[in-house]
Amino acid sequence: MDAGRIYQLKRELLEFKRAVMPLAGALQRLSEGSTPGIPPKVATYFRDVADHHQRVSEQILSFDELVSGMLSASIAQLGVQQNADMRRISAWAALIAVPTMIVGVYGMNFEHMPELKSPYGYPAVWAFMAIVCTVIYRALRRNKWL
Repeated sequence: MDAGRIYQLKRELLEFKRAVMPLAGALQRLSEGSTPGIPPKVATYFRDVADHHQRVSEQILSFDELVSGMLSASIAQLGVQQNADMRRISAWAALIAVPTMIVGVYGMNFEHMPELKSPYGYPAVWAFMAIVCTVIYRALRRNKWL
């Protein structure tokens, strides 16, 4: 169930609670038979109504606890999903960081880099980047980050 629907249920329960809970005192006084103008025979009916009110009040409270638990579970599930998304984003950032660092070093235009004079320097750097990225990718896949 999505969080929007749970919040809607929570609001409806709050409205119901606000409508039902204030009646407890009045029903208690009416059911005791001490209210002037109310015959004692009618007070027995008010006792029945007060009992029903008590039952409904308890149900409202239990539903409120249930909906609060559902909301907590929904928020926890959302947090777990966000953590999984953040792991995925971090994994891709790690994969991109390695070649970026290597290319950044080679983009500094140093004169005394041994690989620059070698005919295989450029392909060797590409091969090294591919190997490092492959190793990182496999490690991240094995750990279920990707």
